[in-house]
Amino acid sequence: MTDVKAELVGNLWKIVTEVGQQVEEDDTLMILESMKMEIPITTPVAGVVKAILANEGDVVQEGQTVAVVEPA
Repeated sequence: MTDVKAELVGNLWKIVTEVGQQVEEDDTLMILESMKMEIPITTPVAGVVKAILANEGDVVQEGQTVAVVEPA
């Protein structure tokens, strides 16, 4: 399993994937809003989304695991 982590502190503005979805390396999983900018959180590996560990509207911290992807 591969943990997907937030690279900075921000509000989780939108989740664009769902558990069970097949993703490719560098696909956007969710979008953070920080300092009025939209920052995508991408997956480092291709695989299947196994868990989403934050909800839209949550404040996430730098280094926080926000999703888990099982490599293909």
